[in-house]
Amino acid sequence: MRRPRDILFQRHQAAKPKLDAIRHEVVGSTRQLSPFNLPTLLWRELVWPCRQVWAGLAVVWVVILAVNFSAHDRGLVAEKSAPPFPEMTMTFPQQEKLLAELMDPNEPRVAVPLKPFSPRPSSEQRFETLKA
Repeated sequence: MRRPRDILFQRHQAAKPKLDAIRHEVVGSTRQLSPFNLPTLLWRELVWPCRQVWAGLAVVWVVILAVNFSAHDRGLVAEKSAPPFPEMTMTFPQQEKLLAELMDPNEPRVAVPLKPFSPRPSSEQRFETLKA
C-alpha cells in the first residue's frame, strides 16, 4: 500500500531540477559580494524590508533634536537676561555657615549604646491577646 506522501513525492519529482535552478539563480545572485554591489545589497537586505520602521526612527530623532535645540536656546536666553535674585546671593553665605556648624568636627559625638540582641526559641515567645 502506497502512502499519500510517496504519491505526492513521485508526482512532483519532475519539478525538482527546475526548483533547484531557480534556487541557485536567486541565492547565487545575492551571495556575490563585491565592493561595487555591497551598498545595494545592504540597502536591499537591511533597509528596504523595514522602511516603515526606519522612517519612524528618523522622525523620532528629528523630533528629539528639535526639542533639544529649542530647549538649549531658551536656556541661554534666560541665563543671559535674568540676573540672580538678591535673596539667593544673600542666603548662600548663610547656608555655608550653617553647613559648617553642622559638620563641625570639634564637637564630641555621643554614640547611643545598642541593646544586645538575644534571640529566643519560638516556644518562649509571648503572644498577647486583646481583651475587649
